[in-house]
Amino acid sequence: MVADAAFTASAVVLQPITGIALALLSGYPLTARWLELSIVIYVLIGCCWLPVVWLQIRMRDLAKRAQGQGTALPAEYYRYFRRWFALGWPAFIGVLVIFYLMVAKPALGG
Repeated sequence: MVADAAFTASAVVLQPITGIALALLSGYPLTARWLELSIVIYVLIGCCWLPVVWLQIRMRDLAKRAQGQGTALPAEYYRYFRRWFALGWPAFIGVLVIFYLMVAKPALGG
């Protein structure tokens, strides 16, 4: 969980900085539709990621407690896991869409 948080948090900070810098250095206006859409998707991914962090912390705590007590994982753990899994899909697909937009730079009209 620590590695996941460290890698994700650093990417959250560095991606917008390097992405904007690369767009500007490449001569793309920040108002290009593909770039604006990428930014919107990036924010939506963040909205999925923030609850995931909380869920991971709760799941870790529940697992530690179960291990310390020598019991099975409680039902609450599996409810959190299902939410964590459900939030991961839109975030993962969003990253793929952003990757496509950054590579293809499609003309989206507007």
